[in-house]
Parts: sequence; C-alpha cells; structure tokens
Amino acid sequence: MDPITHLEQVLHTARARVLADLVAGEVAQADVVSLVEDSVAQRRWWVEQWPDGAHLVAGLVAQDVQDALLERHGRWPLCPVCGSGDPHALDVEPELGPDPHWVCHKAGVKVAAVGSLGRTTGGAASS
Repeated sequence: MDPITHLEQVLHTARARVLADLVAGEVAQADVVSLVEDSVAQRRWWVEQWPDGAHLVAGLVAQDVQDALLERHGRWPLCPVCGSGDPHALDVEPELGPDPHWVCHKAGVKVAAVGSLGRTTGGAASS
C-alpha cells in the first residue's frame, strides 16, 4: 500500500479540523458535512496547481464552509466570547496564511485555532 501523500495528509487534516469545529457547534448534519467534502474537493485541485499553498488549506476550507453555511443556514460559528448584543460569527485569521484561528473582531481576541472550537465552547452550541 502506498503511503499517504503530503497532499492527502493536508486535505485530511483540513477536513478533520473543520469537522471538529462543526461538531463542537452541533451543526455537523449530513448536508453540512457535504459542504466540507465539496470544499476539500475544490481545494484538492487548488493545491495540485499550487503545491506551495498546502499550508493554507485548513483556513481556506474553514472559510469555504463558513461562506456556504451563511448562504444556506446562517452565521457560523457564532461567537462564544461576546455575551451581549447581536449574535455574530467569528472570522478566520489570517485570511490567507498558516495557523488559522477563529477570531472575534468585536472583542478583538483569538478564540481558538481552526479545529479547536470544542475546547473553547465546551462542545456545546454557541447561542
């Protein structure tokens, strides 16, 4: 059996990190998981064309899923930091860079690394 290629490892890691955040927010229904799969398929082509961008894939998949969810279901992930005011979504920072984090721009804080929202929210849905 062939060892997993670097490309496959990057894609599997990105998928796992975003799925972990979806599970933490209790929004990992089948149609949402399909959004992750769609993004991973698109990013596979992207990273095949630009292998030097492999370290950007997790943040890009997170942003792809966030954008797709906004169109279909609403904001995600909701900020667990701000307890008052209108519910708002976290943003991925850097938008195009390594080590992506979920950030609350209202509070000006890093909330969690992409893939680690469950540690911040206790695994419960944000409201």
